[in-house]
Amino acid sequence: MERWHNKVAVVTGASSGIGAAIAKDLIENGLQVVGLARRLERVEAIRKQLPTKMQRNLTALPCDVSNLESVNKAFDQIIAKFGSIDILVNNAGCLILGQLVSMSVSDIQQVLQTNVMGVVHCTQRAFTSMKERDFPGHIILINSIAGHDVKVVPGVPEHNIYSPSKFAITAITEIYRQEFKGLDTKIKVTSISPGCVDTEILPDNIKQLIGETMLKSQDISSAVMYAISTPPHVQIHEMIIKPLGEMF
Repeated sequence: MERWHNKVAVVTGASSGIGAAIAKDLIENGLQVVGLARRLERVEAIRKQLPTKMQRNLTALPCDVSNLESVNKAFDQIIAKFGSIDILVNNAGCLILGQLVSMSVSDIQQVLQTNVMGVVHCTQRAFTSMKERDFPGHIILINSIAGHDVKVVPGVPEHNIYSPSKFAITAITEIYRQEFKGLDTKIKVTSISPGCVDTEILPDNIKQLIGETMLKSQDISSAVMYAISTPPHVQIHEMIIKPLGEMF
């Protein structure tokens, strides 16, 4: 991790759960972290919880990754302040319950804009910074086991477009790998696909169904730290993480 000391990492969806855990771990490993979130006050609260000497290493910026204008404004501010982006963690995600056959099209679009286009928006900006400097950066995509297999709980499914949006991330990861190689860069890309994680995005009915068999946000952050700590010739392309005894 020494090579990342004082480098700049951008974490989307940094206000809680997995994003907050990743932001804290990156800071503890000596990076400057920009936490992007719609709920800016929650990122500021996280910063205040850090040891005093580390608080200056977390910058909170408002950003709705589903909105291109919001993304561009945030990344313009990052470049203006730090001059570069060295690691990007695409963590922001959205799940709105309902049936695909009947739910609001605007809700479906919101999930897709957040889970798919948000990744595309942010990665384009981070890639541009890395490519212009010929820097061997790292793009992390927080995926899901739902991006590899459609998981159905008893009854009528309520996850609608969420799983397809994560299947898209699985494909996008491979597209990025091929593009980064074809464009003659040393940029790495890693998809991390957790099973059920005890975070706000997980619906209560799922939490009740699976009980204690859940991962913690810290488990996923540890996986991110491992992926970025690998030597230059090693790329963790896909990591699937499940809690022991998971039902899916």
